[in-house]
Amino acid sequence: MTETVRALGSTGRGALRLAAYALWTVALIPVQAVAVALERPLRHRLPVFYHRACARLMGLDVVVRGQRATEGPVLFVSNHSSYLDITVLGSVIPGSFIAKTEVAGWPFFGLLAKLQRTVFVERKARTEVGKQRDDIGARLDSGDNLILFPEGTSSDGNRTLPFKTALFAVASRRIAGKPLTVQPVSVTPTRLDGIPMGVAFRPFYAWYGDMDLAPHLWQAFKLGGMTVEVEFHPPVTIDGFSSRKAIAEHCHRVVSQGVVRAVTGRHAAPTLVEPEKATA
Repeated sequence: MTETVRALGSTGRGALRLAAYALWTVALIPVQAVAVALERPLRHRLPVFYHRACARLMGLDVVVRGQRATEGPVLFVSNHSSYLDITVLGSVIPGSFIAKTEVAGWPFFGLLAKLQRTVFVERKARTEVGKQRDDIGARLDSGDNLILFPEGTSSDGNRTLPFKTALFAVASRRIAGKPLTVQPVSVTPTRLDGIPMGVAFRPFYAWYGDMDLAPHLWQAFKLGGMTVEVEFHPPVTIDGFSSRKAIAEHCHRVVSQGVVRAVTGRHAAPTLVEPEKATA
């Protein structure tokens, strides 16, 4: 990120947003903790409400294209370029994330992940794949939607990294006799204060490589409005593919194409859906 990029943004705006975010989060932590402990339905609804408010507080304008699958538990498969993806996707999908085990130990954000009932997996341990598949499957069996980032790490936001196929084994699961619904999703930051972000400005959103979290988060709070496009692609099931590798390749292809369309602005016939309607 260049010095010019770092200099953009308002310190006063950043301080106000950060204070509002902190107060909002601290206020809702005990509510969600009680809902999770008592297994109340609120534990599913509150995170969407929370993330919608956080998106507004951070100046994230979430534009939704396509329709979210709503029948039965769904495994949403998305590209990943930033921790901000959690807020963006969390604001339009009632569900929990699948994340690497390291996230559980992160200060503050690890607690938030646990309160959203994140499924933690050890991506590097091949011997744990079976257990992780069973843990994910059990959550799906209980009716929970799950959100998977199969790239295994965050990218620069300009491209989609290859998908790791191990956790796609859960796609072969059948829920109440029906194959699990898998829906590919593309997430792409496209505009900053109405101006196309381009390669130079996309690191305002993307967090990858050796970027430090705190300075990047502070910069995000300081900035003006960022437009982030979420495209829900047609859902699929394993019955339409020969293997988990084949369904993973399909998801990678359509997600990549969605990112390219958003980056280039070449949506043939965009259908814009308000986030509130997308989660109805």
